[in-house]
Amino acid sequence: MKIYTGFSGLGQLQRPVVTIGTFDGVHLGHRSIIQKLKEIAAEVGGETVLLTFYPHPRMVLNPEDHNIQLLNTPEEKAELLREAGIEHLVVYPFSMDFSRISAFEYVRDLLVTGIGADTVVVGYDHRFGRNREGDHNALVEYSETLGFKVVEIPAREIDDINISSTKIRQALQEGRVKDAAAYLGYNYRLTGKVVRGDGNGRKFGYPTANLEINYRYKLVPAYGVYAVKVHIEGEVYNGALSIGVRPTVHSNSAATVEVYIMDFEKDIYDKSVTLEFIQFIREEKKFGSIDEMLLHIANDVELARSLC
Repeated sequence: MKIYTGFSGLGQLQRPVVTIGTFDGVHLGHRSIIQKLKEIAAEVGGETVLLTFYPHPRMVLNPEDHNIQLLNTPEEKAELLREAGIEHLVVYPFSMDFSRISAFEYVRDLLVTGIGADTVVVGYDHRFGRNREGDHNALVEYSETLGFKVVEIPAREIDDINISSTKIRQALQEGRVKDAAAYLGYNYRLTGKVVRGDGNGRKFGYPTANLEINYRYKLVPAYGVYAVKVHIEGEVYNGALSIGVRPTVHSNSAATVEVYIMDFEKDIYDKSVTLEFIQFIREEKKFGSIDEMLLHIANDVELARSLC
């Protein structure tokens, strides 16, 4: 897959078959659109193109909103789209000025002049242009003037899958990582750099890697303990992950993401680690004593080992 910032370097493509959207999560609903895109491209001898935007429109339109939570980093999304079979990914810079262009300008400047679309594939509820004024009817009208075809994915095909990025975010915010995986079509992942913690884990016999999450908008699942796979430099280990404020040993502390990596003793400070969520084990809890906490940690580790 080739990636472009705007239309620089795009060149002239062979009968581009285009779809548009943020595609956060690249979940099973998105993949149904991508599959349709690929089928049409095969029929007409064309190339698949996905047009997306960065920054995420909400970051620009609502800059005071610090609660934006996304399922993918830009790098994760690109890799998922590559795996799904997209040939060309166009990442168009989203700005306040861009948000004000009309629906017609959007179609003319991006889809026709920018990409040279032969066919545009969209879901039944796709909206575009200033104040989301453009809809399927407008797209069909413009296609007759500007010379491209429109394929709409009907409501029943998308609704049959019954998946949305919002539903997946809600599942993760409630710790329901298995439900999220069923919607996504893959296990949710979280990547961070290993930083130094307070050393309590090692003191208690369960040394943990404390992660600083690389991407500020990446959704971190609900507080609690999880069974995870831990990806480090091409190797995969079993792990027990804790997300939360560690109420038994700290008061008023900031939330941490720390993972006990089983059968692992290497120094990985400053290295990148990816967590693959397998199953929720339990909610975070304040224990009556350190001994009670350690007993639960031992049970958590054994359960995580069996689940992984």
